[in-house]
Amino acid sequence: MHISWQKKAVLWTMAGVGAWVALKSGLAKKRAIDFRGKTVVITGGSRGLGLEIARLLAQEGANLALCARDADELDRARHELQAYGVSVYTQPCELTDKSQIDQFITNVQKAFGPIDVLINNAGIILVTPYENATEADFRESMETNFWAAFHMVNAVLPKMRLRKQGRIVNIASIGGKVAIPHLSTYSTSKFALVGYSEGLRAELLNDGIYVTTICPGLMRTGSPRNALFKGQNEKEYAAFKISDSIPLLTMSSENAARQVVEACRHGQVERLLSLPAKVGVAIQGVAPNLLAEVVSIVARMLPAPGGIGEARRMGKDRESALSESVLTTLTDKAAERNNENLN
Repeated sequence: MHISWQKKAVLWTMAGVGAWVALKSGLAKKRAIDFRGKTVVITGGSRGLGLEIARLLAQEGANLALCARDADELDRARHELQAYGVSVYTQPCELTDKSQIDQFITNVQKAFGPIDVLINNAGIILVTPYENATEADFRESMETNFWAAFHMVNAVLPKMRLRKQGRIVNIASIGGKVAIPHLSTYSTSKFALVGYSEGLRAELLNDGIYVTTICPGLMRTGSPRNALFKGQNEKEYAAFKISDSIPLLTMSSENAARQVVEACRHGQVERLLSLPAKVGVAIQGVAPNLLAEVVSIVARMLPAPGGIGEARRMGKDRESALSESVLTTLTDKAAERNNENLN
């Protein structure tokens, strides 16, 4: 029976897709790890997404090592996590200080032995029009969102290489794939982290180390109140907090944490969190000019420069009737759940 070349092409395509799916499934199973008894380091693990990830790993029996700036937040997180019957080590750490990072990793290794998994989650968010952003703002974002991860990786890498095994998860952002208006300092640092993480993956595979890049979209972690705002800061905060609370536009912190843990478990290259994030990256790939036009329209809808100018305020200090309205209920609930209301 004669088969046309069009049908042959379809059959070959279907066979290729099937082979790829089978290969992908096989690799995922081969690379999967059990977290029980593994030592996992989580930066920024005292609240928000970091704490949600720690909860899931505690349920799986991992030994947890958390660092963050605030000792009280760490104490609260440690007491909660120890209830799962796992060992938890916490230490206040200024992640922009390489010497503190090195000391933290040394102490974790003394407490638990080799580090199996590193999750670079800590970060800083500054919301401001570009006109009110300064060079110092860009440097601070780079120090916290990129260089801290870089130094943390270098602190754990030598022993991972010696053991020929390890997992590194770098939590970047959709802002590291698509530049977001009024988040230029944040996006700049996250673009750097994405590029670093992707390059690191290629170079460490031969050492048995899997590097995973996570790019979340908007998540309901409760973090807006601990973000920084410039310019018309009250309006900037209200807009940011409301957008962080929209059900179909955002993802729950619990769901995001589950996806991070699964991506780490299977040593995935990358995972985009939330449908809007996936759509945005897809459009950026095939129609960047269109996306740029859409983003410029969004930028025109945001608060104009002015207000307090280059001064900055934390979100929790700029609450208003709008930011505390029913429109932000989901974010407020997430803040209560995820240790974001301590200060």
